[in-house]
This record gives sequence, structure tokens and C-alpha cells, in this order.
Amino acid sequence: MKKSILLFLIYFQLQAQSYPDFKPLRFDENYEVLQKDTVKKNWYKTMKHIPLSSSGKTYLSFGGEIRYQYFYVKNEKWGDDPQDPDGYILNRLLLHADFHSSKYYRAFIQLQSSNANGRIDPSPVDSDPLEVHQGFIDVNVISEKNKKLIFRAGRQELSYGSQRLVAVRDGPNNRQSFDAVKAILGFNNYRADFFYSHYVVAQDGIFDDYSNKKRQFWGSYFVINKIPAIKNIDLYYLVYYRENANFDDASGKEHRHSVGTRIWGKYEEWRYDFEALYQFGSVESKDIKAWTASLNTGYRFTSVVLHPEIGFKFELISGDKTNGDNTLNTFNPLFPRGAYFGLASVIGPSNLVDFHPSISLELSKNIDWVIDYDMFWRYSNQDGIYGPNTIMIYPGDSTTAKEIGKQLESEIIYTPNQYLYFRFEATWFKAGDFLKAAGTGKNMFFTGVTTQIKF
Repeated sequence: MKKSILLFLIYFQLQAQSYPDFKPLRFDENYEVLQKDTVKKNWYKTMKHIPLSSSGKTYLSFGGEIRYQYFYVKNEKWGDDPQDPDGYILNRLLLHADFHSSKYYRAFIQLQSSNANGRIDPSPVDSDPLEVHQGFIDVNVISEKNKKLIFRAGRQELSYGSQRLVAVRDGPNNRQSFDAVKAILGFNNYRADFFYSHYVVAQDGIFDDYSNKKRQFWGSYFVINKIPAIKNIDLYYLVYYRENANFDDASGKEHRHSVGTRIWGKYEEWRYDFEALYQFGSVESKDIKAWTASLNTGYRFTSVVLHPEIGFKFELISGDKTNGDNTLNTFNPLFPRGAYFGLASVIGPSNLVDFHPSISLELSKNIDWVIDYDMFWRYSNQDGIYGPNTIMIYPGDSTTAKEIGKQLESEIIYTPNQYLYFRFEATWFKAGDFLKAAGTGKNMFFTGVTTQIKF
């Protein structure tokens, strides 16, 4: 079996070519370039561009992804969840077909199969055997080099900015999608998205995911590039409505508005990403007044051996100030990337102070070694701590202690080419005073191996 897998990987690498690059959103890929390719086609090129007209502008393209992961956790949820001495295996299969009829019409469909083997009480985030993950149509009203106007309707992934608020949730086993209508406008260095959507709820069955009218999400997102001095800026206004919200000091119908900005870019060896936003609205009878600010920056020493990059991330994320009053200050991260603080994904970005230095080393052209050290505190001792999906982990009334804990993470990433990806990760989480008072408070160890093939 191992020899067969190895031979497949070698054959796949020889057959596949290094263009075009894969995109985080697979529907952003464009294989029209292959219609002009004069080199003899192999099976891979044929799969990526099947002409359906004499001009080749009407064509069909296929692609996908296979991912296997093994994880082992000691003292999951700091000792409060059932313990598994053997670990578990997650696997995910994504297959898509992309049909283009001239440059004005397009249909995209993607199937997803996510399974959890050996996982104690898997959630829909881990297991969703077979679903239509995406299925939408595009009408390109304007399709020019520096201008575009696209109307999109159907089930689709949404991803914006640094994915702090709206993400595909690639880290967990099951990516998330929305039933949405969207308008995409582009002009030179400007892009604007306007959308309205219902969240798609994953179910542990076959073709049973459904559009949840009780969780509605809409808004607009603007990106302006090539600005002097600051390089790039995002501006956005997002609205989230759900009927059954639960926070430490509020529950019921949530109607939340988020207004924010992000400044990001790269200057020589510096990279920077600053984001700030404010939330207002209501949860039942309580007014929402929440906010967050994040700075993520790094500098790479290209003239030094191993090209080390020193990184620094700092986040302030509001929590509820006074339990029992008429105001809720708990920040809601909406639909963030699941593995927000690494694949261990034990804490979500609500009621949090996060101080996060890191170092990244290029061991070789295709091998990176990253070491992160995270320190977590509660922003407010009147509020609890939450998971990435705002489900409460522990309420805040057990202690006034703010220290949640410290997390040391190390990962080695090997990418021999754009088709293959291997990752080994180990995380040690030392429980702080809050976790020891709120629960069992044991130190947690997490390790995992990921193997992924894209085509």
C-alpha cells in the first residue's frame, strides 16, 4: 500500500505542471491559458481544460483535493472532555467541476466528503459524509482587463481580508459555505463585494445540509490597492442576525452590525496587518457595544542564514464589562477561520488579550519551521471564554483571575510543489489560573500530521 501511494505521488508530480497556481478559493482559478498551450497535453492538462467549442472559450475543468490528518490530544479541553488514548484520523475529499460558456457565463459545483475515524463524539465540523458544498452560477456583465461586474447566486464560500471575520474555515475538517447572492465590482485598483446570505448548517448525513434562515449574514466589503504609504486598505460593513445567540450575560435574538477597516501590505522585508472594528446592535433587550484591534507584523532577515522572520501579533478583543447590566460588550468574531490560534483550536477570539511572538525559519527551499508562543488573558473578568464559534467553554463567574494560559506551538511545513503539502505540528498549552478555577485545569498536549494533495 505504501509503495502504491509513493508511486502515485511520483507519477502525479511528473505529470502535473506548475501553472496556473491554485487559489485558496478554487473557483478563482482560470485555466483559459491552457487553450493556447502548444505543448502536447497529458492527462492532467486535459482534465484542467476540456474544450467544448472550436474556439476553446467554452470549456469544462475538473479539480479537487485529498487531505488526511492524524491528531492526538492529551487532556482535551484541559482534562474536562472524554480522553482518547489512541488519537483520531480526519479525511477530507473535495471535487469540483467548473463550466465556462464564453467569458460571460459560468457554473461551478463542488462536492465535499469529510469523515472522522476514531473521534469521540465528532461534531459536524469534523464529519459531514457527502454534501454539495458549493453550487453557483456567475453572469459576467462586464469582463475586461481592468473592469468587471459579476452577479453570483447559489451555494458558495465567502472569504474576506485576513479571515478574522469571514473565512472558508480550512483548518477544521469541514469547510463552511453560505447560500448567497453576491455582486462583485472591480475597477482598476478598487474592488467591492455586496452580498446577502443564509449560513449553511452541516449535518452528519448525506446531502442533508440546509440553508438556515435563522442565521442570516449580509453586508459589503471594499478593497483599495496601491495606495501611497499604506499600500492597501479594506473597509467593510457586515450585519449578522441569528435567533438563538448565547453569551455569558445575554441570550436570544442577536442583531449585530460590524464596521471596520484593515491596513495591510509589505515594505521591503517588513509585512504588516492592522485591523480594528466596532460592533453595535442588540441581543434581546441588551445593547451591543463591542470592539477589537489587532496588529500582526513581521520582519524577514533575507541576508541571514535560514532567512529568519521575527513575527509579532497582539490582539485586544472586548468582553462583557459588567454582568447583569443592559449592555453586552462581548465581541462576536462571526465566521472566522476555525484554527484561529493553531490547529489545536482551543480558544476563540472573544473576551481576549493575546500576545503572540513567533519565529519562522527556511530550513530549505521547500521546508519551513515555525515556532509560536501565545499568551492568553481574559479581557474582562466579568465574562467567560469562548470557542471559535462563540460557544461558551467556561462562564466567567468562577474566579476573578484573568490568566487563561500559555501556548507553545511548533510546526514543520514541507511543500515540494504546489500539489503536495505535508505538515507536522505539536502544541503545549499550560493552563493558567482561570482554567484551574473554572475546570479541571490540566495542561494540554496536541500533536498532528497533515498530508494533502491538490489537483
